[in-house]
Amino acid sequence: MLCSIIIRAHNEERHIGRLLDGIKRQQTNGIAIETIVVDSGSTDSTVAIASMMGARICSITKAEFTFGHALNVGCQAASGDFLLFASAHVYPFYKDWIEKMLLPFMDGKVGLVYGRQIGNEITRFSEHEVFAKWFPEISNYNQVTPFCNNANCAIRRSLWVGQPFNEILTGLEDLDWANKLLAKGHKIAYEADAVIVHVHEETPKRIRSRYEREAMALKAILPNVHFSRIDFIKLFTSNTISDLFHALQQGVLLKEFRGILVFRFMQFWGTYLGHQYKGRLTSELKNRFYYPNEFKKRKNKRWKPIRATDKAIEYSS
Repeated sequence: MLCSIIIRAHNEERHIGRLLDGIKRQQTNGIAIETIVVDSGSTDSTVAIASMMGARICSITKAEFTFGHALNVGCQAASGDFLLFASAHVYPFYKDWIEKMLLPFMDGKVGLVYGRQIGNEITRFSEHEVFAKWFPEISNYNQVTPFCNNANCAIRRSLWVGQPFNEILTGLEDLDWANKLLAKGHKIAYEADAVIVHVHEETPKRIRSRYEREAMALKAILPNVHFSRIDFIKLFTSNTISDLFHALQQGVLLKEFRGILVFRFMQFWGTYLGHQYKGRLTSELKNRFYYPNEFKKRKNKRWKPIRATDKAIEYSS
């Protein structure tokens, strides 16, 4: 069996080495692996690092990039029976990550598997809460909704051949693909034991942009979905209160108070803006959505590692 790992990257020199190192440490028990990096015009050492660590490079320009197009380029170049997608700023937590991701495919009706995501010591408190809600500790091998996430996801290549990813959407190409998959009678599986650490280093402005472009995509996928100012107020208020309560329980309320308010405001304000947008995707918007150029050093946030076992990977700092 051959599994192709496809990684989308742009200026990821700080993270991609750890991901590729984690892939090399996998215990695959006979599963052959090829790694493909789809680079969209990196100007740092991303390509050099990936090449040095044995990845095959597929290059596209910044102007060409959308999430769906980058994935399609990688899928086209891949030879594997299964295509495993990973963001360049994630890394596997366990040595059997690939094995666990492919396990649900033993059911011939399963067409897509996505795995659990957690944060690390620099992850914002509210992002930890989002991960815990979206990626629970219990697996589900017959999910009835199209939710999934291509930061940690695998599909059958045979299904991609007949159904490439939508190259126009500003995000949520994974949800769009999964929605079509369910309509054709295939299954979606969630594997809670296939764990990756997802490292988000975003300023408040980047958080808003992420949720804005995803809302624009959701509106394109599901035109009947609406998000009003009342929805913004309700969701901002309820999620903020929930985060503050959990921060109080964990004894970090004062430390995390401002960060919680900022994250939740940007999350739902960005969602509101995306639902209201009626223009076309200009090159200026693409640069704002896809190519972050500002990062800010932040103090470490609380991070509680999940259960450590002999299958956990130890990374050097």
